[in-house]
Parts: sequence; structure tokens; C-alpha cells
Amino acid sequence: MNKADLINKVASVVGSQKQAKDAVDCVFTAITGALSENQVVQISGFGSFKVSERKARTGRNPQTGQPIQIPAAKVPKFSAGKALKDAVQ
Repeated sequence: MNKADLINKVASVVGSQKQAKDAVDCVFTAITGALSENQVVQISGFGSFKVSERKARTGRNPQTGQPIQIPAAKVPKFSAGKALKDAVQ
């Protein structure tokens, strides 16, 4: 399922394609905004989104084999909730 499929699914409940697109965009914008401020987003029964710190490390260039420094980075992480895990089983 991609974003367009999700919008179509929401439109079948909401009734309007424009309202569905606005709703989906609003949810994604809210989650992105909260994560950019280092907040945790918890959706009961679904899961939680949080920002994780990835430490700097040494890697290898696969073409030359030369060691390279990979800088520290902040990355988004998703942890599935129990209800979502149970639904997938």
C-alpha cells in the first residue's frame, strides 16, 4: 500500500478524496513535526515513533576497501505495538 492507496481507503470512509488527502497529509505532517522536535509519538494499539541517535563509526568504501568515517546521525525509529504485532501474526 502506498500513499495514494491509503488516501483512497480513507476517502471510502470520509466520502471525499480531498478531505482524505488533507487528513493523511495532516497526520504525516504532525508525526514529522513532533519527531523533528525530538518528541515521541505514541499511537495506542499501533505503535510509537521516536528519534534515535546513531553513533559515529568507521566504515569501508565497498569499491576501494578504504576506511571512511561515518558521522553521527539522528534517525527515526518505529516500534510496533502489541495490537499491531498480534494482527500481523
